[in-house]
Amino acid sequence: MSTTNLYDETVKKELEVWQQKLLKRANRITYLSKNVQGKIQNLVPEKVQNTITVAMKGMIETVLTASSVFTETEVATNPALSESDFLVERMYKTYYKIAMAQGVGFGMGGMLINLADLPALLSTKVKFLFDCAKLYGFDVNEKSERLFILYVFQLAFCSDEHKEKIVPIVMNWEAHKEHVKLNWRQLQIEYRDYMDIAKLLQLLPVVGAAAGGFANHHLMQKLKETAMNSYRWRIVTTKYVDEEGDGDA
Repeated sequence: MSTTNLYDETVKKELEVWQQKLLKRANRITYLSKNVQGKIQNLVPEKVQNTITVAMKGMIETVLTASSVFTETEVATNPALSESDFLVERMYKTYYKIAMAQGVGFGMGGMLINLADLPALLSTKVKFLFDCAKLYGFDVNEKSERLFILYVFQLAFCSDEHKEKIVPIVMNWEAHKEHVKLNWRQLQIEYRDYMDIAKLLQLLPVVGAAAGGFANHHLMQKLKETAMNSYRWRIVTTKYVDEEGDGDA
């Protein structure tokens, strides 16, 4: 077995573990937390909900457009999976440093300053996903690839309950990409609730800087794991199907 095939087989085993972890049912504490957030959500007026959704959609679409224009990363041509993994890991170090600096910097400020960390970190996350897609050989100029980025984003930052709906779509993207539609309201609710848990301590005095750095570290690590494995899954499963087809011919 060649080194490339051996690497791909190792990745397959890692992806099986990742898939099992994704499909695990949420524990009771997670559901209780989600229920509390849901009750709070119901207290927010519908007009405010719609305003937040429109703002979130506009923010993400702006970042998507800017990322496609200003990113310097080129789309890799038929890269080996091992090469893509190496390049993404190396690229991640840069984004990690940016996210940590954002978390610590904003964490040293007051509550209003901390609010600026949300769009800043959002921009860092989406740009990372763009570069990640390119290094795995996917063209982000295609509408379906931009949509896939948003589904990967959701998968990284959503409740276990919503994850049950997202996982089948991400893992069978070719079958879903032509007819799937993004629920912007659900995206902003899930992302906001996830951020509420991860970054609440950043708003506290004294410990805000350390908490901000730790929160951004956790969020970027989660995004990297989700993004890498989502693209690896697409590559490995597509390659497996192609090889099966060649074998049958």
